[in-house]
Amino acid sequence: MSRELFLAGLAATLLTSAAHAADPLTEQPNPPEQAAQRGVLVFQPDFFAAQRPNTALDMVQRVPGFSVQDGSGARGFEGAVGNILINGARPASKNDTGSNVLSRTIAGRVERIELIRGGAPGVDMQGYSVVVNVILKKATSRQSILTWNTTQFDGGQDLYGGSYQFTATDGEKSWGVTLSDGISSSDANGPGVNIRRDGSGKPIREESFLNDSWGGNRGIRGNYSGPLAGGKIEATARFGVNDWQQWQALVSSVADRRSNYAEEGQSGEFGLTYTRPLAPNWALETRAIHTFEAFDNASTSTETLGGTASPQQRFTADGDSSETILRAQVRHDWSKAVTFEAGGEVAYNVLDVTQAYSVGGAAVPLPSASLKVEELRGEGFSKATWRINPRLTIEGGLRLETSTIKQSGDADNEKDFFYAKPRFLATWTPAANSQVRIRFERELGQLDFGDFAASAELDDDSVYGGNVDLKPEQRWISEIGYERRFWGEGIVSIAYRHDEIIGVIDRLPLPGNLSATGNIGDGKLDRLSVNIVVPTDRAGPKGGRITLKNDWDQTEVKDPTTGRTRPISGVRPTLASVGFQQDLTRYKVQWGVNWLPLLIDRNYNVDQVVNVRGSGYTQVFAEYKPTSTLSVRTQLTLWDDFNVERTVFSNRAPDRAVAFVESRMIDPRTFATVRVRKTF
Repeated sequence: MSRELFLAGLAATLLTSAAHAADPLTEQPNPPEQAAQRGVLVFQPDFFAAQRPNTALDMVQRVPGFSVQDGSGARGFEGAVGNILINGARPASKNDTGSNVLSRTIAGRVERIELIRGGAPGVDMQGYSVVVNVILKKATSRQSILTWNTTQFDGGQDLYGGSYQFTATDGEKSWGVTLSDGISSSDANGPGVNIRRDGSGKPIREESFLNDSWGGNRGIRGNYSGPLAGGKIEATARFGVNDWQQWQALVSSVADRRSNYAEEGQSGEFGLTYTRPLAPNWALETRAIHTFEAFDNASTSTETLGGTASPQQRFTADGDSSETILRAQVRHDWSKAVTFEAGGEVAYNVLDVTQAYSVGGAAVPLPSASLKVEELRGEGFSKATWRINPRLTIEGGLRLETSTIKQSGDADNEKDFFYAKPRFLATWTPAANSQVRIRFERELGQLDFGDFAASAELDDDSVYGGNVDLKPEQRWISEIGYERRFWGEGIVSIAYRHDEIIGVIDRLPLPGNLSATGNIGDGKLDRLSVNIVVPTDRAGPKGGRITLKNDWDQTEVKDPTTGRTRPISGVRPTLASVGFQQDLTRYKVQWGVNWLPLLIDRNYNVDQVVNVRGSGYTQVFAEYKPTSTLSVRTQLTLWDDFNVERTVFSNRAPDRAVAFVESRMIDPRTFATVRVRKTF
């Protein structure tokens, strides 16, 4: 751990502790109810009345100290899903995320929301320190949610979308259907200038830069839940089609460089969950999930210098992937204070892809260009939660994972893996408004099957080979956090985390001047996290909240090319967010502003280093709710500048000589989004 992080963490902890000791204003106006365990806070619908929520998601997003996370999307279920429970369970499919389900649930159906901090008996935390459990009313009703939205760019591709969601409930039964026409875009597109300099810093050429990217997805989803054979069944199914396009152009009096990328695909899923009591204090949960995807994409790059055109580069990929999960879990409530859980999970994953790379129409061979990757994985797990007393809860567990990854096609390989993954979490709640959490856990990263195959980023003239020798990244995590709540919605939390990383996944060199994603050695991460929310009712505007959030990350790994210690690619050293939001209840309006002062991202490829730096990212929004069933939200996004510096090396020696440096200064487009939502 670095001295700076240690001192910062120590200072923040001492300041927070001193504030706790000195501040007599610890009472909370209209505090949420305390459940039997002090680590659980209960929020009734009245707590959110001033915000006039339309959906259950609106309510969850206003729970103090909670941030919605929908899961990593990694293969498998255990450890890959989000931090939202609905009636004590997660949705039937991990791709039908908790936020998706809540977005199609009107606020009137919510009976209460439980904020579970540090764990509670009978609650599957799935590795999170904080989760919410949304309890819905059992009644007979019919609800519809109609949404229209648009994103309007200053000089870019304007986008339009919408959705219709219908849900019917009849006591224990409910069913629904969702029709959606979604949109997607990038907030870093815009005009700019690109300057290339040689290794000595002398300008070689200056080009104008312009890019754009956009896409969409159209889908249909159905859901059903109801009683069955003494238990409850939940089912969901979805099918959709999607597309994505992007292009960029760099033009000067002597150069014309252009690249294009286009992809089309289809995807779908089916999820089934069945729960039922087996005996007094015994319960069974089983899940079956199947997802699939088919894709077809192509990227091209052309370059003309001094009137001479270079051969066109072209990279294509056509493939499909799928995942099938079978899972069963038994829970036994030994007492009101002790819960045991045990179960198992089997997953089969496959990626079958055919790729081709050509220059001027002539095929160029790449390692693992076309292959099939299959993984058969099994996992057994057990865990126990013990509420020793109303102030102290501990959770311990062990997961044993075994898997076989097989590759065929351009590369034939088969590897077996086995890992034990222990977990320990202790939660101490000395008072209703204070909590300390300590976690120790071994996490196993999920491999991206796409890294086994070749890939290309032709906008930067980069082509990568596949790597058949990939192994999962392992992390031994130690974490301690402190949280204090005050003044109703106020919260101060600070956490320090240290990761010992085995087999860091980053870029490594391959023969033939190629590179690939692979394990480059061991590394570490130190993270200091701060989250502060201060209500302004006592000293400022009524109904306001000031928010401050940041993660300071410091990472280390040895570069496989230079042998020197450097940060791990893609881990941002800081990403501060400062905001202010206010509820103008009299005018039925909520408004706010959020500001990211600095964005830094570094990627260390074998033949080049790319540094991304942005500043002044600002979002201003206002939402008007003239009735409890209608909302109109507008948001304006501004960004001062976005700079990309690419340093390309002429060789792979430890003291690599610089061939050239490209500095790309982009003025991202200002854009506005509008959403109109009607519930009935």
